[in-house]
Amino acid sequence: MRLTITLRGLLITTALFILPASASASAGNELLFGSVAMDIPAVMHKRLKPLTHYLSKKLGRPVSLKLSPNMGAAIKEVAENHVDLAYLTPVAYIKAHAKGGAKIIAKTVTKGKASFQLMIVVKEDSPYKTVADLKGKTFAFGDKRALLQRAAVVGAGIKMEDFADYKFIGHYDNIARAVLNGDFDAGILKDTMAFAWQGKGLRILAESPPLPPYNIAASGKTDDDTLAKLKDAFLSLDKNNPEHLKIIKAIDKKYDGFAPTSDAEYDVVRKLIKPFNK
Repeated sequence: MRLTITLRGLLITTALFILPASASASAGNELLFGSVAMDIPAVMHKRLKPLTHYLSKKLGRPVSLKLSPNMGAAIKEVAENHVDLAYLTPVAYIKAHAKGGAKIIAKTVTKGKASFQLMIVVKEDSPYKTVADLKGKTFAFGDKRALLQRAAVVGAGIKMEDFADYKFIGHYDNIARAVLNGDFDAGILKDTMAFAWQGKGLRILAESPPLPPYNIAASGKTDDDTLAKLKDAFLSLDKNNPEHLKIIKAIDKKYDGFAPTSDAEYDVVRKLIKPFNK
């Protein structure tokens, strides 16, 4: 009887040591996926959940979402290694790289293009011919947090203080309609939106150089093997594969997939935002 109790005790004691170790290994194997807050958490969760399911299968380890409430928090999470990878804007990636050595994985492809431009637009029949003509005029921006919009305008040759007034009015569609209605003399649009309004009342006055788009970045602590597997996973997403297309379109309906990129490709953005880093 004593022998039985002793054996049971040994088994229980052994189990107590084994189970926490197993649980710890499982937890350590999980990858946390963060994101800038481009939508309310419930919507962002819906957009990115199919991607995390795909990554879990592709990598052979669990990938879970850990969404941030705003861009500042998203940058901090990946820069301080609280998440393993994140879906970021160009500026967010640059800041996360500077603060914590975040590593670029891949960039998004939109309608066949792996870059985009920001365009300054005016009414088609307006008298403005150059950016300098906008001094003393009114200007419409989108999101106040979108630093790249302001940087692109300043990079085009006009200072923010040169405008008589400027406002942040949200979505690009709001900007297009506000300029068309004469509420503002000019505004800034993403290239796809600017092209859509050409011949419909708006004219492109100036454009930024090609810019790298939204991206996926890993934390600075990510080892080379994991980084290589993550790159392969994102670059393997094929729009011609119906299951993959669902995953891609869930993130953004305009996306076609992901393309290779490098940190150096983001230098053009670094140059544009430099005046705002003082």
